[in-house]
Amino acid sequence: MTTLLQISDTHFGTEQAPVILALQELNRRLRPDAVVLSGDITQRARSSQFAAARNFIDFLGAPRLLTVPGNHDIPLFNVFARVLYPYANYSEYFGRDLEPLLETDALLIIGVNTTRPSRHKDGEVSQEQIARVAARLARASNQQLRIVVTHQPVLVIRDSDIVNLLHGHETAVRSWSAAGADIIMGGHIHLPYVRPLSERFSNLSRRTWSVQAGTAVSYRIRDKQPNSVNVLRWPTQPLTCSVERWDFDAGSESFRMGEVSTLNVQR
Repeated sequence: MTTLLQISDTHFGTEQAPVILALQELNRRLRPDAVVLSGDITQRARSSQFAAARNFIDFLGAPRLLTVPGNHDIPLFNVFARVLYPYANYSEYFGRDLEPLLETDALLIIGVNTTRPSRHKDGEVSQEQIARVAARLARASNQQLRIVVTHQPVLVIRDSDIVNLLHGHETAVRSWSAAGADIIMGGHIHLPYVRPLSERFSNLSRRTWSVQAGTAVSYRIRDKQPNSVNVLRWPTQPLTCSVERWDFDAGSESFRMGEVSTLNVQR
């Protein structure tokens, strides 16, 4: 069985020390095969914040890591940097590949850079990105759990979040689902949930799931939702993936398992 830890919206610069320690302990217990960091790593894209995030990730010691930038990982107030070298600090600490790929016998994880320096917080996916991801998904093996990682969501469950949907999401969902995606994973809205994409997209050719992560370690929580991360286990049974939400409990200063979702994977 392969274990994947999804961490999102860490917003270093607003991190909480007890939550950091608790997540480090959870990671030590889980010993995940891979970690996905799905954007908004920092609060203001400062070098010191990226350095703190990198130290945190290095301490986890995950065998494999995939990261994508979020809108907060581009300078906001430094307009000169935002226009001329928006990803300089990100690249220094997390590499120049803004759309990395992680592949093992059990996993195919494709990162998509949905940030745009010209946008304040909205995300966008281009036709070229959609086609490139679809082509790679089509070459996956039946043994691989196929995951696409974007920062902004492709499905929301509250009307107030419609404005946060990824621009181009409908074309992307239909294309990636048809090409074989099992999961489209994201963050951005600090609200964890797991939903079948067929809830909002009619006539999908196959079963694909939206897996959204909450706020991992920042005090920037939403609607009193606790800090949380997702743990994916594949396979738990033939063609079945489980998604566990682990919530931070302030009383015990530890992460405890919350809701568990079972995802039936189509082949």
